[in-house]
Amino acid sequence: MMRFSFALPLLTAIAVPQPAWAQVAVADSGDTGWMILCALLVLLAALPGLMLRHAGQVNVRSALSVTAQGAAVAAVAALTWGIAGYSIAYAPGSAWLGGGANLLLANLAQLRDGLTVPESAFVLFQLAIALLAACLLVGAVAERTRIGWWVAFTPLWLLIVYAPVAHAVWGGGWLADMGVMDFAGGLVLHGVAGFSALALSLIAGGRREPSDPGHAPLLSLAGGGLLWVGLSGVVGGWALGATDDAATAILNHLFAACAAALTWGLLDRMLNARTSATGILSGALAGIAAIAASAALVGTGGAMLIGIIAACVARTGGRILSGRVDDGAGVFAIHGLGGLTGVLLLPLFVLPLMGGVGFDANISVGGALTAQAIGLIVVALWAMVGSAIAALVVSVVIAMRVGAQEEADGLDASQHGQQGWDFR
Repeated sequence: MMRFSFALPLLTAIAVPQPAWAQVAVADSGDTGWMILCALLVLLAALPGLMLRHAGQVNVRSALSVTAQGAAVAAVAALTWGIAGYSIAYAPGSAWLGGGANLLLANLAQLRDGLTVPESAFVLFQLAIALLAACLLVGAVAERTRIGWWVAFTPLWLLIVYAPVAHAVWGGGWLADMGVMDFAGGLVLHGVAGFSALALSLIAGGRREPSDPGHAPLLSLAGGGLLWVGLSGVVGGWALGATDDAATAILNHLFAACAAALTWGLLDRMLNARTSATGILSGALAGIAAIAASAALVGTGGAMLIGIIAACVARTGGRILSGRVDDGAGVFAIHGLGGLTGVLLLPLFVLPLMGGVGFDANISVGGALTAQAIGLIVVALWAMVGSAIAALVVSVVIAMRVGAQEEADGLDASQHGQQGWDFR
């Protein structure tokens, strides 16, 4: 297993593509196949995982519409990533944004610099993560938003919020230079999606008739199960090859999820006298969000403890927000608070005393904690403000929220029929 001192230089190296003619090494077919497989697992988490999860959590009269919104967001996010998102996140540029060298995926190298995989495989993996982050937002404001609004909002959000954060942390940008650490998306994926979901939920307002727990809990559980499995592709893929780090990351992903699932279920039993299946799955997803930041960098016991703490934080936070913020899928509580917990716990559980891989000699625990806290505050504010700006700009042209009668009738009746989808 690599020591963490090597992680930041590696992530910095992948941000600088080289011209194809400059490549000397050849791609490793095993590592390339692994990256492609992990990308497909992440796509499985979003399509159909999140589509099923969100569809089961809403009223039956809006299930088809919410599913279609997820498909539309995935399609727009993929195209946006190919046109400009990847270049903004990973092409050579400034500390704030990538340059234009890879617009429309031009000038991709035969081999990603510092890796043993073609840059196209790296693009595919990063596309899957960006698509998943965008699709997570749909569940937060389900049953009250227009599909046309989502089609216009998604590219703005991806370019204003997600891609700059990915560049700042993973693309060798200013947060990485400051020492912010995020192995596989506790901050960039779960944190950004969670805080963006919070902003959208506040802007959209609550549903007039919340559909809790939804018309098909079993459908939601099936989707959540696919999300559980699919998210292993994020932590496994960020090892950037079929290595011991990949296996370690997936093991810790599973340990954190299982510990968090049982913790949430135990809390439900103690406080509500009843353990629910949805609670167990919510706990697992909170543990997954938390371990993402340090999946290949902590020990087995550390991964379990991170999962336990994340379940406590996410469940408590969700209870506090219940009735105040209408986030039907719990995106902020599960992914936002779960990711937040993992990001802040990383400096402690990376220590050898806790079974982790340890820091380089010039990195102190206090300095790492400070950097993580600053990074978290910056990303949270960036996600909320950027999401609010994108949402309000689009709402000037396309109303975000459906009317009262449309909401009462259900989005399937108001937006889907013989004339097709209503993009008004």
